[in-house]
Amino acid sequence: MAYYDLMMLARRVRWLQRRRQATKQWGKDVMAAQPALVVNAIPKSGSHLLTQVVDGLFAISPLVDTGMPPVNRSSGNVKYATDDEVQARIRQLQAGDFAYAYLNANEHYLPLLSEDPYAVLFIYRDPRDVVVSQVKYATQVNERHHMRAYYQTLDSEEDCINAAIRGVDDEVYKISSILKRYENYLGWLDCSTALPVKFEDLILDREVAFEKILTFLKGHGLVLNVSDGEAVAAMHEAVQPEKSGTFRKGKPGGWKETFTVENKDVFKEVTGDLLMRLGYEESMEW
Repeated sequence: MAYYDLMMLARRVRWLQRRRQATKQWGKDVMAAQPALVVNAIPKSGSHLLTQVVDGLFAISPLVDTGMPPVNRSSGNVKYATDDEVQARIRQLQAGDFAYAYLNANEHYLPLLSEDPYAVLFIYRDPRDVVVSQVKYATQVNERHHMRAYYQTLDSEEDCINAAIRGVDDEVYKISSILKRYENYLGWLDCSTALPVKFEDLILDREVAFEKILTFLKGHGLVLNVSDGEAVAAMHEAVQPEKSGTFRKGKPGGWKETFTVENKDVFKEVTGDLLMRLGYEESMEW
């Protein structure tokens, strides 16, 4: 058996052990009434920060951390080849399980995760900051990033940012435009079983954001063995962004320090009214 297959098997064994422990502690009826919780994110939008928030609930609720990679990726961080494989991973989740993912709002995932017992926390971020984060992560943090060599062929960071905005499609390097990447996810904003969460709110308005998350989860059946105030405090204590392997700055509005006038013009040309649809700007004059 291959190394990564063994890793997946070991993780699944530990996941089932945690489920047995939770069922023994809370009882079968309580477990059956819990949501199967999925944190879904646009890449580079704060998925690890939001999963840390959920980490704070494990000791005070029946939620069970699957401990698995994102449901659309294997243990080697490789995307699954087919939607059927990803759907099978989603269907493995039982009431009370927690996992995270990077799933488009398409016909394969949106209807499935709109059913009981699923509940989705969908995190998104100002796409300007996502562009900057993606470029700096590829050029400064992850030496094996699939776009790193391409960015190194460009003359400046400004050119790298423009490439990330427009997208790249040549024989070797491929990345969708920032508009296409967001349009693939926008359907989650209107999903009945999903709570949209702005990354910026987790940084700048954390108390209110945590209360909204808790209210949403309780509305989907989550039970706690502490008060809501104690639960929010536990969520606060669990947030340690420096422990994320992909954490760099996580600073809302950081794009203002990096975008040039040309970057702004290219972004507006490519994305149109995207920022207004997401609630980050009121007009094209920014």
